[in-house]
Amino acid sequence: MVNRNLIHSLEDDAIELEMGELFSTTAQEDLEELNLTELYYPDGVGAEQKYELNEIVEGKIVRVDSDHVVVDVGFKSEGTIPRNEWEEHEDQPEVGQSIKVLIEDLEDEQGRADDPSGLIAVSKRKADHIIHWIDVISKVAEGDIVTGTCTRKIKGGLLVDIGVPVFLPASQVDIRRPGDIGDYIGRVVQCEVLKIDELRRNIVVSRRSLIEKERTYAQQKLMAELETGQIRKGIVKNIADFGAFVDLGGIDGLLHITDMSHTRISHPSQMVSMDQELDVMVLNIDREKIKIALGLKQLLPNPWDQVEEKYPIASVQTGEVVNVMNYGAFVKLEPGIEGLVHISEMSWVKRVNHPSELVNIGDEIQVSVLGIDKSGEQMSLGMKQTQDNPWDKVEGKYPIGKEISGRVRNLTNYGAFIELEEGIDGLLHVSDMSWTRKISHPNEVLEKGQELTCRILAVDTDRRRIALGLKQMNEDPWTSDIPQRYSPGQKITGKVTKITNFGVFVGLENGLEGLLHISELAEHKVENPEDVVKVGDELEVKVLRVDTEERKIGLSRRRVDWTAEEEAAEAKKEAAEVSGTAGGPNIAQADLKGGLGGGGLLIQSPDAPATEAAAPAEAAAPATEEAAPAEDAAPAEEATPAAEETPAAEEAPAETPAEEEKSEEG
Repeated sequence: MVNRNLIHSLEDDAIELEMGELFSTTAQEDLEELNLTELYYPDGVGAEQKYELNEIVEGKIVRVDSDHVVVDVGFKSEGTIPRNEWEEHEDQPEVGQSIKVLIEDLEDEQGRADDPSGLIAVSKRKADHIIHWIDVISKVAEGDIVTGTCTRKIKGGLLVDIGVPVFLPASQVDIRRPGDIGDYIGRVVQCEVLKIDELRRNIVVSRRSLIEKERTYAQQKLMAELETGQIRKGIVKNIADFGAFVDLGGIDGLLHITDMSHTRISHPSQMVSMDQELDVMVLNIDREKIKIALGLKQLLPNPWDQVEEKYPIASVQTGEVVNVMNYGAFVKLEPGIEGLVHISEMSWVKRVNHPSELVNIGDEIQVSVLGIDKSGEQMSLGMKQTQDNPWDKVEGKYPIGKEISGRVRNLTNYGAFIELEEGIDGLLHVSDMSWTRKISHPNEVLEKGQELTCRILAVDTDRRRIALGLKQMNEDPWTSDIPQRYSPGQKITGKVTKITNFGVFVGLENGLEGLLHISELAEHKVENPEDVVKVGDELEVKVLRVDTEERKIGLSRRRVDWTAEEEAAEAKKEAAEVSGTAGGPNIAQADLKGGLGGGGLLIQSPDAPATEAAAPAEAAAPATEEAAPAEDAAPAEEATPAAEETPAAEEAPAETPAEEEKSEEG
């Protein structure tokens, strides 16, 4: 081949001039018309070929050096290839050998600037890659399954060699992204071709999509075969706090922690481990959501099958406390058999706020079997049933009428709970605290922790109630003392303690009050008692009536200075009014409502007819008055109203320890 660089170096103007003189014009023209290519290559073989960059051509090795291999590709200059493009495992280059090369650079008329020898640059390695790429592309299409080896880890994924390097993104390595994709280097994997970019010579593959398709097919096949109650083999794929996921061969089923063992376990890892193969029972199948519930304990003997024979009701057993909750404690009688001791079944007498006050995990205790739910695998146990019930001895220990000392444990709106002994309380109702004083709340006379002596009024062992009385410790003053000291017509002085819409309550002595009805306040008609008197005013009043049965004293202010004749005339007038209004017989003065005016009777004689002979002007008074004692009447006049008896009889005794605590907090 002609080295044009050498020719260029020999060019000289003087030589051209001399050569021109040697050759005539005609000879010169003949020389120009002469086609040397046709002269030397009459059949075209060996003529210079037309090549382009990045074109793959066939060449012949003409020289092998230590660093380069020179290849004749039919161009005006040879091509050079670095010797390192031949791998050690390949056949080494030899002179005369034909190879495929890629033209990387061509010389210009002046030759390549970086190649003083004037050779063109070609590459065997790149040509091999392109030839291989074309071969692979011709055989692989998007969606095809390819097999290759993971060669190295790059940014965002792995390179897989399937003949050419292809890209496997990290998100497509597996269904669940692995912690380190580098673990896959050296592994042979099957992938699905997702995308082929011929221009960039790039292929993206996915192992995940292939696995998902395989799983979908396996799921459909498995779901068609699965039935409840079947025993299947599976492999533990994941462990969570609530259970383990077991691969049944395309579908993961949930093995819940409660279905792993008949005994109590705190974590699934106590029963199973990752990649463990085990037999499980299919408990439930949701074909729409493709969810499967599995069981392991169902394959083991169930200790609950013989529980009723082994642990009869009312039998006393020994067990170990395995868990303590707010509502009770779980006691293990044997592996797989546990029962609940509810907080209410722990003690006859102690008020247990939390089970940890009596038991702790690991304690060995005696319990009584209260109930068994074999199908639900539940057992109710009791601790207090193994001890004597103190309420069984209450009736003999606390007979009615006995005086007993105790401590005020709690105060409620309707009374006070007196602790007689640990766990035994009696109720002292507000109506049983004083004979004469109306007590709105027990804290008016008692305080928590106070020691006092009461009398036993009633005992109900079935309902576990004891009624106590404080006022019963003294004689009832209404039977003798009050009637002796207060008589009709007597003038006394008292202080206004309370004003209502129907009259005024006047305090006569400590705890004793009388009612001054609105009609007895003044000679004139009074619309509002506060227009006449104020709380705290000291008044002189006359006793009109003393009712020992109803525990009421009727007073009058307007009759304080009346003479006996005036009293008689008033009584006659009232009798006539009552007789005329009711249309019935005259009623004796003793049957009139003395201290409460003509609105009704304060004391009615046994033989008096039960009429409603109220004066028209005061017709509303009886209803108002009757309603008043439940709300505003003084203790002396209504010591035991019906409205107050109800809480004592119904609410108080039924109060449980929990309810008492709520009352105390309130």
